Amino acid sequence: MMKPKEKLVSKKVTYTLFKEGQLYIVENVPARVNVETGEQFFSPETVETLQQIIRGKEKPVRQIQAPVYDFA
Repeated sequence: MMKPKEKLVSKKVTYTLFKEGQLYIVENVPARVNVETGEQFFSPETVETLQQIIRGKEKPVRQIQAPVYDFA
């Protein structure tokens, strides 16, 4: 039985990364998104740009505060 082809659509997504106790949020990131699973795929160029944004400590467009809870 043949597996149906995955359906990917181009979208702008919000990328989040928690690194060394710091939460990074990058909005409007181009991605290919699987419409069935929601899995996001990024081009190598996009990944490189995300790394530069986070490593370079660029000035953010805005900052947010968020509560943190322990599930225990």
